[in-house]
Formats: sequence, C-alpha cells, structure tokens
Amino acid sequence: MIFVILSSVTILVVDVKEHIPKWLDDYDLYFVTSVFIIEYLVRMWVYSDIHKIIIESYEESRFFDTRLSLKSLFFRIVRNKWEYISSPSAIIDLIAILPSYRQIRILRVLVLFRAFKMLRYTKSLTGFLYILKNKKVELITLLTLSAFFIFIAGIMLYVFEGADGNPAIHSLFDAFYWALVTISTVGYGDITPHTPEGRAVSMIIIMTGIGLISFVTSIIVSSFSERLNLLREDRVVQEIGKKREITVLCGFGLLGRLVAQDLAQEGVEFVVLDIDETAASKAQAMGYRSICADATRSAVFERLGIGTRVSHVLALTSDDEQNAFISVNVKSLNPKVTVTARCSDEQIAEKLRFAGVDKVIIPEEIAGMMGAVYAGEPAAFEVALSIIEHKERTHVDEAKIQPGSQLEGKTIGEVGFEKLRLILLGVFRNYGKENEAFIFNPSDEFILHAGDDLVCIGYDVAIAKLKEKVQKRG
Repeated sequence: MIFVILSSVTILVVDVKEHIPKWLDDYDLYFVTSVFIIEYLVRMWVYSDIHKIIIESYEESRFFDTRLSLKSLFFRIVRNKWEYISSPSAIIDLIAILPSYRQIRILRVLVLFRAFKMLRYTKSLTGFLYILKNKKVELITLLTLSAFFIFIAGIMLYVFEGADGNPAIHSLFDAFYWALVTISTVGYGDITPHTPEGRAVSMIIIMTGIGLISFVTSIIVSSFSERLNLLREDRVVQEIGKKREITVLCGFGLLGRLVAQDLAQEGVEFVVLDIDETAASKAQAMGYRSICADATRSAVFERLGIGTRVSHVLALTSDDEQNAFISVNVKSLNPKVTVTARCSDEQIAEKLRFAGVDKVIIPEEIAGMMGAVYAGEPAAFEVALSIIEHKERTHVDEAKIQPGSQLEGKTIGEVGFEKLRLILLGVFRNYGKENEAFIFNPSDEFILHAGDDLVCIGYDVAIAKLKEKVQKRG
C-alpha cells in the first residue's frame, strides 16, 4: 500500500510540468483509484457487523411480538456506518480518492492527503527504527567488525590477484567492492578469484559473512521479543483510549476467567492486567484485551486513564496482599473509582473495607452459602444456578435510572414491567455513603428516583429494552 501511495503521489507531481506516458496515467486513474475505493469500502464494511444488527432487531421484534420495521433497521445501519464515514481517518481516505480526477485542477491540491494515508501503515516502520536505535551499540560493533573484515579481505585479494593480472580487478576499490559483495553473501559473480590464495580468502570471508548475518538477525529478533509486550500494551492502550468507560480486571486465574466471560457477555469494555506473561497471553488468546504488567504500579493505571476512563477495578488475584495493594493504590489515585477486591482472610477483608474498598468478595464464604442452599433446597439451587450461568438466556441484571430519563418520577405500576416481560426483584436506593437500602418487591405506588438501581430477572432482550428506557430522556 505504501508503494501505491508513493507511486501515485510521484505521478501526480511529475504530471504538473511534464507529460507522463499513457500507461502511467491509466495506472494512476484506474488501478490506484480502484485500490483506494476498495480499501475504503472494505474498511467501512468491517467497521461493524450488519448481520448482528439485523439478527438483534429480528429477535427483538419476535420477542415483543411486533412487526419488524425495515425503515428503522435501515436507519440504524446507516447511523452505525456514519460513525466510520465521519471519522477523521475515513475522511482522509475519501479525499485521497478525489485527486484521481485530474481534469478538475483544484483537486490536485488534495494529493497531499494521500501522503497522510501513509501514517496508517508506518507504525511498524517506526517500531523497527526504535529497535535499531535501542540496539545501536551492538549493531555499530558488528558494523565496525564487518568494515574491518572487508578492509583486510580487500587488501589481501588485491595483493594476491592484482599482481597476477586478474582482468576484473583494476584498482583497490574493485577489491573492496568484491569483499563487500562476498561478505554480504550476495555474490554477483562479476569478480571471481583466480589464484588458490584468493579463493582461500573467499572461503574465509564467506564464512565470516554468514556468522555476521546470523548475529545481526539474532540481535533484531531478540529486540523484537523484548519489545513485543510493550507493543501489545501500546496497542491495547490506544484501543482503550477510544472508550468512554472501562473496567480493569486484575488477575486472570480461575475467578478472573469466569468474570471476564461474564463481562464479555454483558458487553462491558474491560482490560485484563496480570503480571504473569502466560496468563496475559492466555487472556489475549481468548479474545480479551490484556496487558502483562504489575497492577500494583501506579504508572499502569495512569496509562489506562484512571482519572477519566476507568470506572471499575476488580482485584481478583489469588494473593490477598496483592489485592490489598491494588485496591489502596487505585483509591489513592481516584477515590471515585468503584473497587471490588477478592479476599480469603476475614481480618484483611475488614482492613480493606476500612480503607474504602467498595466491595469485598470472599469466595469461600460464597461457596459455603451455595453449598448450604444446595443441601437444603436443591431445586431452588438449580434455579439460581441456571440464572447465574445465563442458561436459557435468562439472568439477573440491574439498570440505573439516569437523571432526566423517562422513568424518573414514575411509579412501579406506570413502568409496566409485565409488558416488558420482566420480574422486578427490588430497587437498590442510595441515600448516601452510610445509608443504603435494598427495597425488596416494592409496591406499585413506589416512586422511582434518579440513581435508583432496578434489579430484574428476565431475558436478555427484555433487560436491554429496560436499560434503553432508563437511559432515554423523557
């Protein structure tokens, strides 16, 4: 793609004062333009999944027994694609197509936008230059050693072959040229030694060249391996930078994997942090954004945007002390972030609550409660387990009423949970940090306020409809 861009820019610049051949004009007008148009259409197509939008709309219409509106479906797809069309990178791609019509002279100025397209493809080149700079000492050492061997081999060949009248060697420069071509293992064959001494020098310098190339390759490969985690971290941070709100999951053990699976099903934007490279790689292989880093370091959360984008932090490592360090560190950086910590020791759990951690999870305590329920009421346990595991697409979820939404100020009876095919379990109301309450099964006359969390049980599509209502302004 970089060659296509550079060739197109070169043709358009040369065409300003000189006449270019017809085949070059056809190449630029038809081939280059076609490549840019195809690239633009492919990027717009893969920006979002149209099939997913159609299937969701169809399933929603069947669930609520309503007619599928093709008009609303069409506008939904158009709005989704418009997000890409109106993005800066897409605008540059579109403008880059216009200079192909050189009959309109003013469009020639837009040729500069084709150069901007190169920025999309030069990140890898920038990374490669960084690696060369990082290994500058090793590469300069090898370059100096190579120059020394070329110098010695060139002089030796000139002494052995120049005196005997090798017709291909007219000067010392020819000998140095032969040494460079030979040590690089290129071997054009335009200069070949004729004497046994010259051939012996050729054998030595060929072996030397193979060794030097192997050293250079190993240095670059090792540098790439060292920088691989950093490159992956940079890519993840750039992806996160486009999100308004993210959750940070610290620890990718058994509990972390289960939580990540649920977060992915709920459509929550999250990133996995784990100091173990194997665990971080496993998270990436499962399709999650992951960074191999120490979650106790403040710099990691500052890169992720602890003051702007991070809304929740889940400290779920298997080490209670590490979870405590993570929780305290996050709260010191931004007290508004909701922190949930895993803990096995009740004493440490009390200290975490005292330190301001919002939720403390004790897996052993939860397992004991579930075991007691199963022993006493196995049928109720199976129902609860099916809901937790999202079997039959039924689960418990919550929806927070936003200020100014159409549900604010309405009563439970006016909302119409039966029409939405939802069961309201209760309302969680926050009267202040020290005064919170869960109202179980509120009456129809109960008035909803902004900030209330509606805890419901129902199908995915019904809960999605409720979340749309609590967000939509009245």
